[in-house]
Amino acid sequence: MELKKNPKADVAKNSSLYFVIGLAAVLGLVYGAMEWKKYDKSNEYDISMNIEDQLDEEVPMTEQIKTPPPPPPPAAPEIIEVVEDEEEVEETVIESTETSQEEEVMEVEEVEVEEIDDDISVPFAVIEDVPVFPGCEGSSNKKQCFQDMMQKHIRKNFRYPEIAQEMGVQGRVNVIFVIQKDGSIGNIRMRGPDKNLEKEALRIINKLPKMTPGKQRGRAVKVPFSIPITFKLQ
Repeated sequence: MELKKNPKADVAKNSSLYFVIGLAAVLGLVYGAMEWKKYDKSNEYDISMNIEDQLDEEVPMTEQIKTPPPPPPPAAPEIIEVVEDEEEVEETVIESTETSQEEEVMEVEEVEVEEIDDDISVPFAVIEDVPVFPGCEGSSNKKQCFQDMMQKHIRKNFRYPEIAQEMGVQGRVNVIFVIQKDGSIGNIRMRGPDKNLEKEALRIINKLPKMTPGKQRGRAVKVPFSIPITFKLQ
């Protein structure tokens, strides 16, 4: 006898429909789980304002500034009475200082003008007639001869101070002196690295002979002159 399958007992029937329904249910549960939101329990706060505390605030006292009263109006100007000047004023007559041909002109004697002996100082480089060093009277270039004789005088009278040699002091001493109007040497000034070297330079300049003074416009004048003296250890 052949067995026949009941079509209602077929389990595979409508299986795809059940699968779709189950899948939709699962997706719905997953979506609901993902979208689920949880809020913390909120505390209750007292948001009421204490009005009494604000009413107790002290209001600072303000000083009332009194505005000064406006200045009084200016007084009315006094009435000035114009009085006629009855006095006559004499006019000042200015006489001419020009002389007429009829007036005699007095002769004025010649006035002697005394020459003022100015203490003029002319630099050596620009003076017209330079001072003449003894021995340069016949030289055609007295300025160059003066400088050569100065160098010769320094070499002749040069003496290195012993104390400066022991201390190892050397350097240049700049000397400035003035050839006076009578040819003598004066107003000697010097500046160097050591007092002993300056003292030696002063001794050399003091030994200069008397010279013929320099002249500017035919008059004897003072002539300043400067020269360096070098002290160098061998």
